[in-house]
Amino acid sequence: MTTAEELLRLPRGRARHELVRGELRTMPLFEMPEARAISQLLHSLRSYACERRLGSVLPSVGFQLETNPDTVRGPAVAFITRERVSALGHTPGYWPEAPTLAVEVYAPSDVYSQVADRVADYLEHGTGVVWVLDARRRAVAVHRPGQPVRMLTGDDVLDGEDVLPGWTLPLRELFHDIG
Repeated sequence: MTTAEELLRLPRGRARHELVRGELRTMPLFEMPEARAISQLLHSLRSYACERRLGSVLPSVGFQLETNPDTVRGPAVAFITRERVSALGHTPGYWPEAPTLAVEVYAPSDVYSQVADRVADYLEHGTGVVWVLDARRRAVAVHRPGQPVRMLTGDDVLDGEDVLPGWTLPLRELFHDIG
């Protein structure tokens, strides 16, 4: 059984790690198509959120969702509202609750059930919306608590809904530089 404290001490750079009810999970780093989509989304969200002082947009940060046994998930991109950041202040280690918005990525090495488990963990612990990017299919699955999954493709537009009101990004723009 691994703890969140032990997870913090693991070397970084060759893989991504999460902790699921005390079990260490290791995942490969993102490949170029996924990294490009993540970068595009991160830039767009961060610019929008900073301009309007809505909160923090962060890449690859750990969120401790459960303790004893510990569960720490690390979305590709996360958004935390300004109110939640202010309420918790400076937090060493992992963020002690779920993000407001989580962005997961379905990569070629992923097993669908593992991505579904990550999405379920976020929603179960209070995340308002989870986006799952599939760069190779140029699609985004939008997951909200108690609602059916909404698939976006082609000319669809991803929007912040009530989590980031007014923010939009056409999928064609999100996936524009993917070969």
